[in-house]
Amino acid sequence: MYEPKPEHHFTFGLWTVGNIGRDPFGNPTRAALSPEYIQVSMYEPKPEHHFTFGLWTVGNIGRDPFGNPTRAALSPEYILEKLAALGAYGVNLHDNDLVPIDATPAERDRIVLSFKKALADTGMKVPMATTNLFGDPAFKDGAFTNANAQIRAYAIQKAMNSMDLGAELGAKTYVFWGGREGAEVDAGGNTLNALAYMREAMNYLAEYSEDQGYGFKFAIEPKPNEPRGDIYFPVVGAALAFIYTLEKPHLFGLNPEVAHETMAGLNFVHAIAQAIDAGKLFHIDLNDQKMGRFDQDLRFGAENIKQAFLLVKLLEDTGYAGMKHFDAHALRTEDEAGVWEFAKGCMRTYLILAEKVKAFNADKEIQALLEHYHLKDPNLSNLTAKYSPSNAAALKAHSFDRAALGARGPGLELIDQLTMEVLMGVR
Repeated sequence: MYEPKPEHHFTFGLWTVGNIGRDPFGNPTRAALSPEYIQVSMYEPKPEHHFTFGLWTVGNIGRDPFGNPTRAALSPEYILEKLAALGAYGVNLHDNDLVPIDATPAERDRIVLSFKKALADTGMKVPMATTNLFGDPAFKDGAFTNANAQIRAYAIQKAMNSMDLGAELGAKTYVFWGGREGAEVDAGGNTLNALAYMREAMNYLAEYSEDQGYGFKFAIEPKPNEPRGDIYFPVVGAALAFIYTLEKPHLFGLNPEVAHETMAGLNFVHAIAQAIDAGKLFHIDLNDQKMGRFDQDLRFGAENIKQAFLLVKLLEDTGYAGMKHFDAHALRTEDEAGVWEFAKGCMRTYLILAEKVKAFNADKEIQALLEHYHLKDPNLSNLTAKYSPSNAAALKAHSFDRAALGARGPGLELIDQLTMEVLMGVR
C-alpha cells in the first residue's frame, strides 16, 4: 500500500543518494557512489513495474527451422527463481509449457503442485495463461477453425482444460493466439466458415469461464502469417471488428504484439492507440522486429528505438496498468548467461524509455512546439463537436482562409529532431 511506484513521480538528486556522510566536524562515513551505479539502481526492475515473461520466452532453447537447439532446457521452477531475482512480476504460460500434452492426471497434479510451491517461494504470479493449439500435428490445419469437426471439438476441450489450469494458478487474462488458424489453400472453401467456427469457440469458452466462476478477460492476439501462409485475424483492426460479433464482447479485448503488426508493415503505436481508444487493450506483447522478416521476437527496443519510445510514451501517458509482457527470446547465438542478459535488457530498456518520456513531457521547448502543432479554435470546435442543424449552418457559413491554412507549417521536423535528441541524451 505504501510502496513507492514510478507513477508517484518521486525523484532524487545525484547529490542526495550520493551523499557520503561528511559534515563540518567529521570525515565521510560512506564510500562515494558513481552516477552510473545510481542510474543502474534507478533502472532496476521491480515487481510493481508488472514486467512478465512467458515460460516459452526465457525457456527458448535456440532451435530454428535450420538448426538444432543451442541451449539446454530450463525447468519452470528454475525460470521462476531466476526471473524473481531479476525483479520480474510473474510468468505467463501455455498449458504445455508446464504440463506435457501426454501427461497423466497424476503427473499433471504433481507438476502443478511443484510449480505452485515455486510460485509461493518466489512471490511470482501467473497473470495470463493460454493454450498451445499450434504445436501438435492434430492442429496442422487449424484448431478452432479447422474444417474437421472432431478437431474443433478437441481444441475446445483442450482450451477448457487449459483454462482450468490457468485459473488454478491465478491467471485473470486468457489469450487466444491463432497460430494455425489460417490457410495456404483457400480453394478448400473454409475461409467464411472459419470465422463462424472461431465465433462459436469464443462464445463457448466465454460461457465456460462464466459458468466456472473464473472471470477471465479474453485477449485475441493478431498475426498476419507464420506459421500459416495467411492467418485469419491478421492485424489489430481485424480482431477488433471480430470482437463485436461475439455474444459477450465486453469479455474480449486484444493482445497486440510489436513484431506481428510490424511484420505486416504497420505502425504498432497506431494499433495500440486504436486498442486503447476502444477500451480493448487487455494485454500487450513487447518485443522488436525488422519489417518484412520472419517473426524475430527480438529484445524490446533492440531494433526500432524511436517506435519503442513512442510506444512507452503512449502506455505511460494513458495510464496503462496491465502487464508488460515480453514475448521475445534471446538470440540463438547466446548461452544461458545471455538469456538472463536478454531478460534484464528488456526490462531495463522499458524503464530507461519511461524516464525519457518524463524528460520529453517536461521539456518546455518541445511542449511549446506541441502547443503550436495542436492549434486550437474553441469556436470551430464547438461547431464540429456534435451535429445540429444550427451548427451545420454556422459551419457552412464560416469563411476559411484556404491559402493561409495551406501555408502554415506544423513544425514536425523540429519536433522529430528534438525527440531524437531526448533519446540520444543530449537534452
